[in-house]
Amino acid sequence: MGVTKSDFLPEESFKSWGNYVNALKETPARLADRVLTRSSVEAELEVKARSQNEMKKTLSWWDLIWFGMGAVIGAGIFVLTGREAREAAGPSVVISYAVSGLSALLSVFCYTEFAVEIPVAGGSFAYLRVELGDFMAFIAAGNILLEYIIGGAAVARAWTSYFATLCSRTPGDFRITVHQLSEGYNELDPIAVGIIAIVGVIAVLSTKGSSRLNYVATIVHIIVILFIIICGLIKADTTNYTPFMPFGPRGIFAASAVLFFAYVGFDAVSTMAEETKNPAKDIPIGLVGSMVITTTIYCLMAVTLCLMQPYQTIDPDAPFSRAFESVGWGWAQYIVAAGALKGMTSVLLVSAVGQARYLTHIARTHMMPPWFAKVDTKTGTPVNATIIMLAATAVIAFFTDLGILSNLLSISTLIIFMLVSVALLVRRYYVSGETTVENRNKLIVFLLLIIGSSIAIAAYWGTSESGWIAYCVLAPIWFLSTVGLRIFVPQARIPKLWGIPLVPWLPSTSIAINIFLLGSIDKKSFIRFAIWSGFLLVYYFFFGLHASYDTAKEFERKGIKEGRLEEGQVVSAT
Repeated sequence: MGVTKSDFLPEESFKSWGNYVNALKETPARLADRVLTRSSVEAELEVKARSQNEMKKTLSWWDLIWFGMGAVIGAGIFVLTGREAREAAGPSVVISYAVSGLSALLSVFCYTEFAVEIPVAGGSFAYLRVELGDFMAFIAAGNILLEYIIGGAAVARAWTSYFATLCSRTPGDFRITVHQLSEGYNELDPIAVGIIAIVGVIAVLSTKGSSRLNYVATIVHIIVILFIIICGLIKADTTNYTPFMPFGPRGIFAASAVLFFAYVGFDAVSTMAEETKNPAKDIPIGLVGSMVITTTIYCLMAVTLCLMQPYQTIDPDAPFSRAFESVGWGWAQYIVAAGALKGMTSVLLVSAVGQARYLTHIARTHMMPPWFAKVDTKTGTPVNATIIMLAATAVIAFFTDLGILSNLLSISTLIIFMLVSVALLVRRYYVSGETTVENRNKLIVFLLLIIGSSIAIAAYWGTSESGWIAYCVLAPIWFLSTVGLRIFVPQARIPKLWGIPLVPWLPSTSIAINIFLLGSIDKKSFIRFAIWSGFLLVYYFFFGLHASYDTAKEFERKGIKEGRLEEGQVVSAT
Protein backbone atom coordinates (compact mmCIF):
# COMPACT_ATOMS: atom_id res chain seq x y z
CA MET A 1 0.00 0.00 0.00
CA GLY A 2 1.20 3.49 -0.81
CA VAL A 3 1.58 6.38 1.61
CA THR A 4 -1.16 9.02 1.36
CA LYS A 5 -1.80 12.45 2.86
CA SER A 6 -4.16 10.92 5.42
CA ASP A 7 -1.26 8.91 6.84
CA PHE A 8 0.39 12.17 7.87
CA LEU A 9 -2.44 14.71 8.30
CA PRO A 10 -5.71 12.85 8.81
CA GLU A 11 -7.22 15.38 11.23
CA GLU A 12 -10.22 17.58 10.50
CA SER A 13 -8.14 20.78 10.48
CA PHE A 14 -6.23 19.56 7.41
CA LYS A 15 -9.13 18.20 5.34
CA SER A 16 -9.23 21.38 3.25
CA TRP A 17 -7.57 24.79 3.00
CA GLY A 18 -10.68 26.36 4.48
CA ASN A 19 -10.48 24.10 7.54
CA TYR A 20 -6.80 24.90 7.95
CA VAL A 21 -7.35 28.67 7.76
CA ASN A 22 -10.12 28.41 10.38
CA ALA A 23 -7.83 26.33 12.57
CA LEU A 24 -5.08 28.97 12.37
CA LYS A 25 -7.59 31.64 13.40
CA GLU A 26 -8.41 29.57 16.48
CA THR A 27 -4.72 29.15 17.45
CA PRO A 28 -4.89 31.25 20.69
CA ALA A 29 -7.95 29.37 22.00
CA ARG A 30 -6.54 26.00 21.00
CA LEU A 31 -3.19 26.82 22.60
CA ALA A 32 -4.91 27.77 25.85
CA ASP A 33 -6.81 24.48 25.75
CA ARG A 34 -3.64 22.43 25.22
CA VAL A 35 -1.65 24.33 27.87
CA LEU A 36 -4.33 23.90 30.53
CA THR A 37 -5.44 20.35 29.70
CA ARG A 38 -3.58 17.45 31.24
CA SER A 39 -3.80 13.96 29.88
CA SER A 40 -4.74 11.01 32.12
CA VAL A 41 -3.09 7.66 32.66
CA GLU A 42 -6.11 6.03 31.03
CA ALA A 43 -5.70 8.28 28.00
CA GLU A 44 -2.03 7.36 27.63
CA LEU A 45 -2.89 3.67 27.79
CA GLU A 46 -5.77 4.22 25.35
CA VAL A 47 -3.55 5.72 22.64
CA LYS A 48 -1.61 2.47 22.40
CA ALA A 49 -4.47 1.22 20.20
CA ARG A 50 -3.50 3.78 17.56
CA SER A 51 -0.45 1.69 16.67
CA GLN A 52 -2.81 -1.00 15.26
CA ASN A 53 -0.70 -3.80 16.85
CA GLU A 54 0.62 -4.16 20.40
CA MET A 55 4.30 -4.44 21.25
CA LYS A 56 5.30 -7.83 22.62
CA LYS A 57 5.92 -8.20 26.40
CA THR A 58 9.24 -10.04 26.33
CA LEU A 59 11.57 -8.16 28.71
CA SER A 60 12.57 -8.89 32.34
CA TRP A 61 14.60 -6.87 34.87
CA TRP A 62 17.68 -8.78 33.71
CA ASP A 63 17.08 -7.55 30.15
CA LEU A 64 16.59 -3.99 31.41
CA ILE A 65 19.86 -3.95 33.41
CA TRP A 66 21.79 -5.03 30.34
CA PHE A 67 19.82 -2.65 28.14
CA GLY A 68 20.56 0.15 30.64
CA MET A 69 24.28 -0.54 30.71
CA GLY A 70 24.34 -1.07 26.95
CA ALA A 71 22.51 2.22 26.42
CA VAL A 72 24.85 4.27 28.58
CA ILE A 73 28.40 2.89 28.57
CA GLY A 74 29.85 4.02 25.27
CA ALA A 75 31.14 7.13 23.56
CA GLY A 76 30.95 9.33 26.66
CA ILE A 77 33.41 7.38 28.77
CA PHE A 78 35.64 6.29 25.88
CA VAL A 79 35.99 9.68 24.18
CA LEU A 80 34.86 12.61 26.32
CA THR A 81 36.81 11.48 29.41
CA GLY A 82 40.08 12.29 27.68
CA ARG A 83 38.88 15.58 26.25
CA GLU A 84 37.48 16.89 29.54
CA ALA A 85 40.42 15.65 31.63
CA ARG A 86 42.83 17.38 29.29
CA GLU A 87 40.95 20.65 28.79
CA ALA A 88 38.68 21.19 31.79
CA ALA A 89 39.20 19.11 34.95
CA GLY A 90 42.52 17.25 35.00
CA PRO A 91 42.60 14.22 37.35
CA SER A 92 39.58 15.63 39.21
CA VAL A 93 37.49 14.44 36.25
CA VAL A 94 36.53 11.58 38.58
CA ILE A 95 34.62 14.11 40.69
CA SER A 96 32.96 15.41 37.52
CA TYR A 97 31.73 11.89 36.81
CA ALA A 98 30.49 11.51 40.39
CA VAL A 99 28.50 14.77 40.18
CA SER A 100 26.98 13.83 36.81
CA GLY A 101 26.25 10.35 38.15
CA LEU A 102 24.42 11.75 41.18
CA SER A 103 22.33 13.98 38.94
CA ALA A 104 21.53 11.06 36.64
CA LEU A 105 20.68 8.77 39.57
CA LEU A 106 18.22 11.27 41.02
CA SER A 107 16.59 11.53 37.60
CA VAL A 108 16.50 7.72 37.36
CA PHE A 109 14.42 7.55 40.55
CA CYS A 110 11.91 10.02 39.10
CA TYR A 111 11.73 8.13 35.80
CA THR A 112 11.28 4.83 37.62
CA GLU A 113 8.14 5.88 39.50
CA PHE A 114 6.58 7.19 36.31
CA ALA A 115 7.54 4.13 34.26
CA VAL A 116 5.96 1.80 36.82
CA GLU A 117 2.77 3.84 37.16
CA ILE A 118 2.42 4.67 33.45
CA PRO A 119 3.86 1.67 31.52
CA VAL A 120 3.74 3.02 27.96
CA ALA A 121 6.38 3.52 25.27
CA GLY A 122 6.23 7.32 25.52
CA GLY A 123 8.70 7.71 28.38
CA SER A 124 9.10 11.26 29.66
CA PHE A 125 6.81 12.60 26.91
CA ALA A 126 3.89 10.57 28.29
CA TYR A 127 4.75 11.49 31.89
CA LEU A 128 4.80 15.20 31.11
CA ARG A 129 1.51 15.02 29.18
CA VAL A 130 -0.14 13.57 32.25
CA GLU A 131 1.30 16.04 34.77
CA LEU A 132 2.27 19.26 32.95
CA GLY A 133 -0.04 19.25 29.93
CA ASP A 134 0.26 18.92 26.17
CA PHE A 135 2.31 22.03 25.44
CA MET A 136 5.12 21.29 27.91
CA ALA A 137 5.07 17.69 26.75
CA PHE A 138 5.59 18.81 23.16
CA ILE A 139 8.53 21.04 24.10
CA ALA A 140 10.03 18.08 25.93
CA ALA A 141 9.22 15.79 22.99
CA GLY A 142 11.18 17.97 20.59
CA ASN A 143 14.16 17.91 22.92
CA ILE A 144 13.83 14.16 23.46
CA LEU A 145 14.02 13.57 19.72
CA LEU A 146 16.93 16.01 19.47
CA GLU A 147 18.66 14.19 22.34
CA TYR A 148 18.39 10.84 20.62
CA ILE A 149 19.38 12.08 17.18
CA ILE A 150 22.39 13.98 18.51
CA GLY A 151 23.33 11.21 20.95
CA GLY A 152 23.29 8.58 18.22
CA ALA A 153 25.24 10.84 15.86
CA ALA A 154 27.88 11.56 18.51
CA VAL A 155 28.33 7.86 19.29
CA ALA A 156 28.59 7.01 15.59
CA ARG A 157 31.34 9.63 15.11
CA ALA A 158 33.18 8.30 18.15
CA TRP A 159 32.84 4.81 16.66
CA THR A 160 34.91 6.02 13.71
CA SER A 161 37.63 7.34 16.06
CA TYR A 162 38.13 3.97 17.77
CA PHE A 163 37.83 2.10 14.48
CA ALA A 164 40.74 4.23 13.23
CA THR A 165 42.76 3.22 16.32
CA LEU A 166 42.01 -0.43 15.66
CA CYS A 167 43.38 0.03 12.12
CA SER A 168 46.47 1.95 13.41
CA ARG A 169 45.26 5.09 11.63
CA THR A 170 43.90 8.50 12.67
CA PRO A 171 40.18 9.42 12.48
CA GLY A 172 41.02 11.95 9.75
CA ASP A 173 42.08 9.10 7.47
CA PHE A 174 38.47 7.87 7.39
CA ARG A 175 36.76 11.25 7.08
CA ILE A 176 36.38 13.50 4.07
CA THR A 177 37.33 17.14 4.65
CA VAL A 178 35.28 19.71 2.71
CA HIS A 179 36.94 23.11 3.15
CA GLN A 180 33.93 25.01 1.78
CA LEU A 181 31.85 24.05 4.84
CA SER A 182 32.09 25.74 8.26
CA GLU A 183 34.51 24.40 10.84
CA GLY A 184 32.86 21.73 12.99
CA TYR A 185 30.67 20.64 10.05
CA ASN A 186 33.30 20.04 7.37
CA GLU A 187 34.62 16.54 8.24
CA LEU A 188 32.24 14.10 6.56
CA ASP A 189 32.03 10.67 8.19
CA PRO A 190 30.73 7.88 5.91
CA ILE A 191 31.68 5.13 8.40
CA ALA A 192 29.34 6.67 10.99
CA VAL A 193 26.49 6.48 8.47
CA GLY A 194 27.31 2.85 7.72
CA ILE A 195 27.23 1.67 11.33
CA ILE A 196 23.92 3.49 11.91
CA ALA A 197 22.42 1.66 8.91
CA ILE A 198 23.53 -1.73 10.22
CA VAL A 199 22.14 -1.05 13.68
CA GLY A 200 18.88 0.13 12.13
CA VAL A 201 18.31 -3.21 10.40
CA ILE A 202 18.80 -5.09 13.69
CA ALA A 203 16.48 -2.73 15.63
CA VAL A 204 13.72 -3.10 13.04
CA LEU A 205 13.77 -6.91 13.05
CA SER A 206 13.17 -7.65 16.76
CA THR A 207 13.28 -6.08 20.24
CA LYS A 208 14.17 -9.42 21.85
CA GLY A 209 16.79 -10.03 19.20
CA SER A 210 18.22 -6.59 19.92
CA SER A 211 18.29 -7.55 23.60
CA ARG A 212 20.22 -10.76 22.91
CA LEU A 213 22.76 -9.00 20.72
CA ASN A 214 23.06 -6.36 23.41
CA TYR A 215 23.86 -9.10 25.97
CA VAL A 216 26.81 -10.32 23.94
CA ALA A 217 28.14 -6.85 23.15
CA THR A 218 27.79 -5.62 26.73
CA ILE A 219 29.41 -8.72 28.26
CA VAL A 220 32.41 -8.28 25.96
CA HIS A 221 32.37 -4.60 26.85
CA ILE A 222 32.45 -5.28 30.61
CA ILE A 223 35.37 -7.69 30.17
CA VAL A 224 37.33 -5.02 28.29
CA ILE A 225 36.48 -2.40 30.94
CA LEU A 226 37.78 -4.72 33.68
CA PHE A 227 40.91 -5.19 31.57
CA ILE A 228 41.36 -1.40 31.33
CA ILE A 229 40.91 -0.88 35.06
CA ILE A 230 43.11 -3.77 36.26
CA CYS A 231 45.91 -3.47 33.70
CA GLY A 232 45.76 0.31 33.75
CA LEU A 233 46.24 0.40 37.52
CA ILE A 234 49.22 -1.94 37.14
CA LYS A 235 50.85 0.78 35.02
CA ALA A 236 49.68 3.58 37.34
CA ASP A 237 51.98 6.41 38.41
CA THR A 238 50.66 8.44 41.35
CA THR A 239 52.74 11.48 40.35
CA ASN A 240 50.33 11.90 37.43
CA TYR A 241 47.63 12.78 39.97
CA THR A 242 49.44 16.01 40.88
CA PRO A 243 48.01 18.59 40.62
CA PHE A 244 44.60 17.02 41.25
CA MET A 245 42.49 20.10 40.40
CA PRO A 246 44.52 22.15 37.90
CA PHE A 247 41.43 24.05 36.71
CA GLY A 248 39.77 24.42 40.12
CA PRO A 249 36.11 23.74 41.06
CA ARG A 250 34.84 25.60 38.00
CA GLY A 251 36.65 23.14 35.76
CA ILE A 252 35.09 20.20 37.63
CA PHE A 253 31.54 21.43 37.06
CA ALA A 254 32.24 22.51 33.48
CA ALA A 255 33.45 18.98 32.75
CA SER A 256 30.51 17.51 34.66
CA ALA A 257 28.02 19.36 32.43
CA VAL A 258 29.65 17.92 29.31
CA LEU A 259 30.20 14.45 30.79
CA PHE A 260 26.48 14.22 31.49
CA PHE A 261 26.53 13.02 27.90
CA ALA A 262 28.08 9.79 29.23
CA TYR A 263 24.89 9.03 31.21
CA VAL A 264 22.43 9.77 28.42
CA GLY A 265 20.50 6.73 27.31
CA PHE A 266 19.03 5.29 30.50
CA ASP A 267 15.71 6.97 29.73
CA ALA A 268 15.51 4.68 26.69
CA VAL A 269 14.93 1.83 29.17
CA SER A 270 11.82 3.56 30.53
CA THR A 271 10.35 3.55 27.01
CA MET A 272 10.41 -0.26 27.14
CA ALA A 273 7.88 -0.37 29.98
CA GLU A 274 5.21 -1.35 27.48
CA GLU A 275 7.27 -4.44 26.59
CA THR A 276 8.18 -5.38 30.18
CA LYS A 277 6.63 -8.47 31.77
CA ASN A 278 6.33 -7.07 35.33
CA PRO A 279 6.92 -3.27 35.36
CA ALA A 280 6.51 -2.87 39.16
CA LYS A 281 9.45 -5.18 39.82
CA ASP A 282 11.51 -5.11 36.64
CA ILE A 283 11.76 -1.36 35.99
CA PRO A 284 13.11 -0.24 39.42
CA ILE A 285 15.69 -3.03 39.48
CA GLY A 286 16.65 -2.47 35.85
CA LEU A 287 16.94 1.31 35.91
CA VAL A 288 18.49 1.93 39.35
CA GLY A 289 20.73 -1.14 39.18
CA SER A 290 22.20 -0.26 35.79
CA MET A 291 22.83 3.37 36.84
CA VAL A 292 24.67 2.45 40.07
CA ILE A 293 26.88 -0.04 38.22
CA THR A 294 27.56 2.45 35.43
CA THR A 295 28.55 5.31 37.76
CA THR A 296 30.97 3.04 39.64
CA ILE A 297 32.57 1.90 36.38
CA TYR A 298 32.93 5.48 35.12
CA CYS A 299 34.67 6.70 38.25
CA LEU A 300 37.11 3.76 38.25
CA MET A 301 37.93 4.29 34.56
CA ALA A 302 38.48 8.03 35.05
CA VAL A 303 40.89 7.34 37.94
CA THR A 304 42.75 4.74 35.86
CA LEU A 305 43.20 7.00 32.84
CA CYS A 306 44.62 9.89 34.82
CA LEU A 307 46.99 7.60 36.76
CA MET A 308 48.40 6.13 33.54
CA GLN A 309 49.62 9.42 32.01
CA PRO A 310 49.72 13.17 32.78
CA TYR A 311 46.41 14.82 31.92
CA GLN A 312 48.13 17.24 29.51
CA THR A 313 49.22 14.36 27.25
CA ILE A 314 45.90 12.46 27.07
CA ASP A 315 44.70 11.88 23.50
CA PRO A 316 41.29 13.59 23.00
CA ASP A 317 40.04 11.17 20.30
CA ALA A 318 40.89 7.71 21.70
CA PRO A 319 42.24 8.34 25.21
CA PHE A 320 42.26 4.82 26.65
CA SER A 321 43.83 3.18 23.60
CA ARG A 322 46.57 5.80 23.37
CA ALA A 323 47.16 5.63 27.14
CA PHE A 324 48.21 1.98 26.88
CA GLU A 325 50.45 2.84 23.96
CA SER A 326 52.08 5.61 26.03
CA VAL A 327 53.02 3.19 28.85
CA GLY A 328 54.59 0.70 26.46
CA TRP A 329 51.68 -1.70 26.03
CA GLY A 330 50.98 -0.98 22.37
CA TRP A 331 49.28 -4.36 21.91
CA ALA A 332 46.65 -3.45 24.52
CA GLN A 333 45.34 -0.50 22.55
CA TYR A 334 43.77 -2.89 20.04
CA ILE A 335 41.92 -4.79 22.79
CA VAL A 336 40.64 -1.49 24.19
CA ALA A 337 39.62 -0.20 20.75
CA ALA A 338 37.73 -3.42 19.98
CA GLY A 339 35.94 -3.27 23.35
CA ALA A 340 35.05 0.38 22.83
CA LEU A 341 33.56 -0.44 19.43
CA LYS A 342 31.46 -3.20 20.99
CA GLY A 343 30.23 -0.81 23.67
CA MET A 344 29.37 1.97 21.28
CA THR A 345 27.53 -0.48 19.05
CA SER A 346 25.39 -1.42 22.07
CA VAL A 347 24.67 2.26 22.74
CA LEU A 348 23.60 2.78 19.13
CA LEU A 349 21.38 -0.29 19.24
CA VAL A 350 19.57 0.61 22.47
CA SER A 351 19.28 4.21 21.31
CA ALA A 352 17.69 3.05 18.06
CA VAL A 353 15.17 0.95 20.00
CA GLY A 354 14.38 3.72 22.49
CA GLN A 355 14.12 6.66 20.11
CA ALA A 356 11.70 4.81 17.85
CA ARG A 357 9.40 4.13 20.80
CA TYR A 358 9.46 7.79 21.82
CA LEU A 359 8.50 8.87 18.32
CA THR A 360 5.84 6.13 18.21
CA HIS A 361 4.08 7.44 21.31
CA ILE A 362 4.41 11.08 20.26
CA ALA A 363 2.83 10.15 16.92
CA ARG A 364 0.01 8.33 18.72
CA THR A 365 -1.05 11.72 20.12
CA HIS A 366 -0.83 13.19 16.56
CA MET A 367 1.69 15.84 17.66
CA MET A 368 3.75 14.12 14.99
CA PRO A 369 2.17 12.42 11.93
CA PRO A 370 0.41 9.17 12.95
CA TRP A 371 2.22 7.29 10.18
CA PHE A 372 5.18 7.11 12.57
CA ALA A 373 3.06 5.32 15.19
CA LYS A 374 2.41 2.18 13.16
CA VAL A 375 3.76 -1.09 14.58
CA ASP A 376 4.62 -3.78 12.05
CA THR A 377 2.45 -6.91 12.28
CA LYS A 378 5.29 -9.39 11.71
CA THR A 379 8.13 -7.91 13.76
CA GLY A 380 6.08 -6.21 16.49
CA THR A 381 8.37 -3.17 16.19
CA PRO A 382 7.72 0.45 15.07
CA VAL A 383 9.46 0.20 11.69
CA ASN A 384 8.51 3.64 10.33
CA ALA A 385 9.66 5.48 13.45
CA THR A 386 12.92 3.52 13.60
CA ILE A 387 13.83 4.27 9.98
CA ILE A 388 13.04 8.00 10.08
CA MET A 389 14.90 8.59 13.37
CA LEU A 390 18.00 6.72 12.21
CA ALA A 391 17.95 8.55 8.87
CA ALA A 392 18.03 11.89 10.74
CA THR A 393 20.79 10.56 13.01
CA ALA A 394 22.85 9.51 10.00
CA VAL A 395 22.60 12.95 8.41
CA ILE A 396 23.81 14.69 11.59
CA ALA A 397 26.58 12.11 12.11
CA PHE A 398 27.80 12.64 8.56
CA PHE A 399 28.48 16.36 9.06
CA THR A 400 28.81 17.42 12.70
CA ASP A 401 31.78 17.39 15.11
CA LEU A 402 31.52 15.52 18.43
CA GLY A 403 32.29 18.62 20.54
CA ILE A 404 29.31 20.52 19.09
CA LEU A 405 27.05 17.52 19.55
CA SER A 406 27.98 16.75 23.17
CA ASN A 407 27.25 20.24 24.52
CA LEU A 408 23.94 20.56 22.68
CA LEU A 409 22.96 17.11 23.88
CA SER A 410 23.69 17.99 27.50
CA ILE A 411 21.43 21.06 27.35
CA SER A 412 18.41 19.21 25.97
CA THR A 413 18.88 16.26 28.32
CA LEU A 414 19.31 18.33 31.48
CA ILE A 415 16.17 20.32 30.64
CA ILE A 416 14.15 17.14 30.08
CA PHE A 417 15.36 15.60 33.35
CA MET A 418 14.53 18.80 35.21
CA LEU A 419 10.99 18.80 33.78
CA VAL A 420 10.46 15.15 34.77
CA SER A 421 11.46 16.00 38.35
CA VAL A 422 9.01 18.92 38.35
CA ALA A 423 6.33 16.63 36.94
CA LEU A 424 6.91 14.11 39.73
CA LEU A 425 6.33 16.78 42.38
CA VAL A 426 3.14 17.82 40.59
CA ARG A 427 2.05 14.18 40.46
CA ARG A 428 2.57 13.68 44.19
CA TYR A 429 1.05 16.98 45.35
CA TYR A 430 -1.74 17.69 42.86
CA VAL A 431 -4.72 15.59 41.80
CA SER A 432 -7.31 17.35 39.66
CA GLY A 433 -10.67 17.61 41.42
CA GLU A 434 -9.23 16.59 44.81
CA THR A 435 -6.49 19.09 45.67
CA THR A 436 -7.93 22.33 47.08
CA VAL A 437 -7.29 25.65 45.35
CA GLU A 438 -5.28 26.80 48.38
CA ASN A 439 -2.97 23.80 48.27
CA ARG A 440 -2.63 24.07 44.50
CA ASN A 441 -1.57 27.70 44.79
CA LYS A 442 0.95 26.87 47.54
CA LEU A 443 2.38 24.12 45.34
CA ILE A 444 2.78 26.56 42.44
CA VAL A 445 4.53 29.14 44.65
CA PHE A 446 6.97 26.62 46.14
CA LEU A 447 7.73 25.12 42.73
CA LEU A 448 8.41 28.56 41.26
CA LEU A 449 10.73 29.36 44.18
CA ILE A 450 12.61 26.06 43.81
CA ILE A 451 13.04 26.50 40.05
CA GLY A 452 13.71 30.24 40.25
CA SER A 453 16.38 29.97 42.96
CA SER A 454 18.04 27.11 41.07
CA ILE A 455 18.13 29.16 37.85
CA ALA A 456 19.53 32.17 39.73
CA ILE A 457 22.28 30.05 41.30
CA ALA A 458 23.21 28.57 37.90
CA ALA A 459 23.22 32.00 36.23
CA TYR A 460 25.38 33.46 39.02
CA TRP A 461 27.79 30.56 38.73
CA GLY A 462 28.02 31.03 34.97
CA THR A 463 28.63 34.80 35.10
CA SER A 464 30.53 35.40 38.35
CA GLU A 465 34.10 34.16 38.71
CA SER A 466 34.66 34.86 42.40
CA GLY A 467 31.43 36.08 44.04
CA TRP A 468 29.79 34.16 46.88
CA ILE A 469 27.23 36.42 48.57
CA ALA A 470 24.42 35.49 46.14
CA TYR A 471 24.85 31.81 47.05
CA CYS A 472 24.23 32.67 50.72
CA VAL A 473 20.88 34.20 49.72
CA LEU A 474 19.75 31.85 46.96
CA ALA A 475 20.64 28.48 48.49
CA PRO A 476 18.51 29.12 51.63
CA ILE A 477 15.59 30.12 49.35
CA TRP A 478 15.80 26.73 47.61
CA PHE A 479 16.12 24.92 50.95
CA LEU A 480 13.24 26.76 52.64
CA SER A 481 11.03 26.34 49.57
CA THR A 482 11.56 22.57 49.71
CA VAL A 483 10.86 22.59 53.45
CA GLY A 484 7.70 24.61 52.82
CA LEU A 485 6.53 22.11 50.22
CA ARG A 486 7.16 19.27 52.65
CA ILE A 487 5.33 20.89 55.59
CA PHE A 488 2.57 23.06 54.16
CA VAL A 489 1.33 21.05 51.15
CA PRO A 490 -0.13 17.58 51.82
CA GLN A 491 0.66 14.83 49.32
CA ALA A 492 -2.38 14.15 47.17
CA ARG A 493 -1.33 10.85 45.63
CA ILE A 494 0.45 7.79 46.98
CA PRO A 495 2.05 5.53 44.33
CA LYS A 496 0.14 2.27 43.84
CA LEU A 497 3.06 0.03 42.92
CA TRP A 498 6.41 1.77 43.52
CA GLY A 499 7.37 5.26 44.66
CA ILE A 500 10.64 7.12 45.13
CA PRO A 501 11.77 7.87 48.71
CA LEU A 502 12.41 11.26 50.31
CA VAL A 503 9.78 13.31 48.50
CA PRO A 504 10.06 16.30 47.98
CA TRP A 505 13.80 16.35 48.76
CA LEU A 506 14.98 13.94 46.09
CA PRO A 507 13.13 15.51 43.10
CA SER A 508 13.85 19.03 44.37
CA THR A 509 17.57 18.22 44.54
CA SER A 510 17.36 16.75 41.05
CA ILE A 511 15.88 20.03 39.78
CA ALA A 512 18.64 22.07 41.44
CA ILE A 513 21.55 19.92 40.18
CA ASN A 514 20.26 19.66 36.61
CA ILE A 515 19.76 23.42 36.36
CA PHE A 516 23.14 24.13 38.03
CA LEU A 517 24.97 22.01 35.45
CA LEU A 518 23.30 24.05 32.69
CA GLY A 519 25.14 27.10 34.07
CA SER A 520 28.48 25.53 33.06
CA ILE A 521 27.69 25.09 29.33
CA ASP A 522 29.04 27.52 26.74
CA LYS A 523 27.06 30.36 25.13
CA LYS A 524 27.27 29.04 21.54
CA SER A 525 25.55 25.81 22.54
CA PHE A 526 22.66 27.76 24.06
CA ILE A 527 22.32 29.75 20.82
CA ARG A 528 22.07 26.48 18.83
CA PHE A 529 19.52 25.25 21.36
CA ALA A 530 17.47 28.45 20.98
CA ILE A 531 17.40 27.98 17.19
CA TRP A 532 16.09 24.43 17.62
CA SER A 533 13.48 25.60 20.13
CA GLY A 534 12.31 28.26 17.65
CA PHE A 535 11.90 25.61 14.96
CA LEU A 536 9.85 23.48 17.37
CA LEU A 537 7.48 26.35 18.15
CA VAL A 538 6.93 27.12 14.46
CA TYR A 539 6.07 23.47 13.78
CA TYR A 540 3.79 23.32 16.82
CA PHE A 541 1.77 26.44 16.04
CA PHE A 542 1.25 25.53 12.38
CA PHE A 543 0.80 21.75 12.60
CA GLY A 544 1.29 19.94 15.91
CA LEU A 545 -1.13 22.07 17.92
CA HIS A 546 -4.04 21.62 15.51
CA ALA A 547 -3.45 17.91 14.93
CA SER A 548 -3.24 17.12 18.66
CA TYR A 549 -6.23 19.40 19.41
CA ASP A 550 -8.45 17.57 16.91
CA THR A 551 -7.28 14.20 18.20
CA ALA A 552 -7.94 15.19 21.82
CA LYS A 553 -11.44 16.41 20.99
CA GLU A 554 -12.19 13.15 19.23
CA PHE A 555 -10.95 11.26 22.28
CA GLU A 556 -13.07 13.57 24.47
CA ARG A 557 -16.22 12.71 22.54
CA LYS A 558 -15.42 9.03 22.87
CA GLY A 559 -14.55 9.52 26.55
CA ILE A 560 -17.91 11.12 27.31
CA LYS A 561 -19.62 8.01 25.95
CA GLU A 562 -17.35 5.68 27.94
CA GLY A 563 -16.92 7.76 31.07
CA ARG A 564 -13.29 8.79 30.48
CA LEU A 565 -12.05 12.37 30.27
CA GLU A 566 -8.76 14.22 30.33
CA GLU A 567 -8.13 15.78 33.73
CA GLY A 568 -8.24 19.35 32.50
CA GLN A 569 -11.67 18.74 31.04
CA VAL A 570 -12.93 17.42 34.36
CA VAL A 571 -11.93 20.68 35.99
CA SER A 572 -13.55 22.83 33.32
CA ALA A 573 -16.70 20.74 33.41
CA THR A 574 -17.07 21.16 37.14
